Amino acid sequence: MTVPQTTFGSPEALMRDADLAQLHETWSRPRGLWGWLVTTNHKDIAERYIVTAFIFFILAGILAVIMRIQLAVPENHFVGPDLYNQIFTVHGTTMMFLFAVPIMEAFALYLVPLMVGTRNVAFPRLNAFGYFTYLAGGLQLWGALLANTGPDTGWFAYVPLSGPAFAPGKRVDVWADMVTTTEISALVGAVEIIVTVFKQRAVGMSLNRIPVYVWAMVVTSFMIIFAMPAVMTASGFLPMDRMPHVNTHFFNPAEGGDALLYQHVFWFFGHPEVYIIFIPATGFVSTIITTFSRRPIFGYIPIILSLIATGFIGFGLWVHHMFATPVPNLGQSFFTAASMMIAIPAGVQIFCWIATLWGGKPVLKMPLVWVLGFIALFVLGGLTGIMLASIPIDLQVHDTYFVVAHFHYVLIGGAVFPLFGAVYYWFPKMTGRMMSEKLGLWHFWLFFIGFNMTFFPMHLLGLHGMTRRIYTYLPETGWGMLNHIASSGALFMGLGVLVFLYNALVSMRRGEVAGENPWGAATLEWTTTSPPPKYNYALLPTVRGRYPLWENFAQTPLVSGLSTDKREVLSTSILDAQPEHRYEIGTDSILPLLMGIVTGIFFVVLVFTPWIVPICAGGWFVVMAIWFWIGTGQPQEKHKAHEYHEPRSPGEPGLSLGSDANPSPQT
Repeated sequence: MTVPQTTFGSPEALMRDADLAQLHETWSRPRGLWGWLVTTNHKDIAERYIVTAFIFFILAGILAVIMRIQLAVPENHFVGPDLYNQIFTVHGTTMMFLFAVPIMEAFALYLVPLMVGTRNVAFPRLNAFGYFTYLAGGLQLWGALLANTGPDTGWFAYVPLSGPAFAPGKRVDVWADMVTTTEISALVGAVEIIVTVFKQRAVGMSLNRIPVYVWAMVVTSFMIIFAMPAVMTASGFLPMDRMPHVNTHFFNPAEGGDALLYQHVFWFFGHPEVYIIFIPATGFVSTIITTFSRRPIFGYIPIILSLIATGFIGFGLWVHHMFATPVPNLGQSFFTAASMMIAIPAGVQIFCWIATLWGGKPVLKMPLVWVLGFIALFVLGGLTGIMLASIPIDLQVHDTYFVVAHFHYVLIGGAVFPLFGAVYYWFPKMTGRMMSEKLGLWHFWLFFIGFNMTFFPMHLLGLHGMTRRIYTYLPETGWGMLNHIASSGALFMGLGVLVFLYNALVSMRRGEVAGENPWGAATLEWTTTSPPPKYNYALLPTVRGRYPLWENFAQTPLVSGLSTDKREVLSTSILDAQPEHRYEIGTDSILPLLMGIVTGIFFVVLVFTPWIVPICAGGWFVVMAIWFWIGTGQPQEKHKAHEYHEPRSPGEPGLSLGSDANPSPQT
């Protein structure tokens, strides 16, 4: 073990050209299609998630436009009732399972390793496998819709409507297997984020120095681990009830089952799902407000505690989706209280954001514009949520368009608006180019105006008695004008998304060159080049505060000594991020793709026969045996890790890792 030395300055200046070239070669993927298939770099996988999720977002948006065209006027026959049922089910399923959660995890898989100062996620091959299972689930759902076998019982698939007696055929089975497939992917992403944050943080990044966005993703990941198994249980029991070869009766009251059991299990996932989508959005908001206010976030500790409180309380109010079912009155009172209590941590964050803006010097750029739009819309969505927590009001507007309006104000206003802000904010980091501010304003106003035109009238439609899940209505209802306004607003939203796509595609090629830190941000991801190199950091950074780039980062020591010919990361302690040992992670491999193919085949064929279980079990065994047998694929010859000693400020602590097989770094 070498004696630690002070190492300051630019990593490129401190490393020899030959070592930088070797580091680049070690972390680069093979060229061509093969490299695209085998890569395990977290940025490559995250970019695929982002692009795929936005494709599903656009497809779901097209379905929404079709629904709004159908409902624009009374007694319309643009689509028939059967196709309409498939469209609204696939729209909701895509938005919830194929866009909202995957896009939030995708940004985290790209940003979290950069923000905590490491070179890759903890289990890169597992990360790649997660993407392929996600893609398999999405292709299964949309392939079924194109084959006129799309699910048609709503994105929640309530029994007995989705049971064998009322939903013959394979439509519901497709939905159930798709849910299980995509939630495997969500669990993979959660594990990646938790382990990466707790064990690979930069030296000195103790728990009270972790960026707010990273904390938000840690809370989200724990919620995913506890919530997703519940919906996987529901989506597992449902096809077992439906399969004649299995013939269970979990949800069949005639045979001792319970239909309400399905709702309890589903909504135990379903309401935390809202916060699994919303909490990452609050991380975006906190980061963007900090940067463009030019001051540290007001109330760092209260914001973190409110995130954790939201995670806990979010699991205690699922029954407010079931107030119209025979739930005991005492139980209803507890869930009413929890439904109102959840507004407290959200309110704490909003007041902290306003205080940060009030005490800073805000710079009005596009990311901040989207955040301001979010605050306005989410407050309105939150107010209608408090209304729905009241049982008498909920019973009157249950299953009406009032609930649809509330739901979209919370999820689009509360998640999609911050998401667009995050795209404008981190687009320079991912591509090296700036997005057009002028086109960004067109995008914002078209989307903002269209959103309110679409969903605000739905509050009134719900109060006037328009129920959900109807494909047409009579002129005598008086709903025609409000529906026409809502449908016109949907077209404005669609135009806004088209402007965004044009802006993004053009900016990738001809946008203004961004530089390393165009916003003057404070977190570690802005210390690397834009876009970052494959290895993220040539020499790992250390931190001495919550805002390292605002705290004389140029005089902060760097970590040297990681191997340049093996993919090594530094493992640090959970509490104080003190260095523990070097750790070699997996290299590029075709095995995640093979595992994803086997898993995808399993869930597709399982719709038709349970005999695929033993067949695919054999495939899984073979792939996993190879996976674990070859390990990380480390080279046989162990080269010495280079050390760099160019002190610029004597007396400052530095860190240099030796070349031992399993060193214990010291500071």
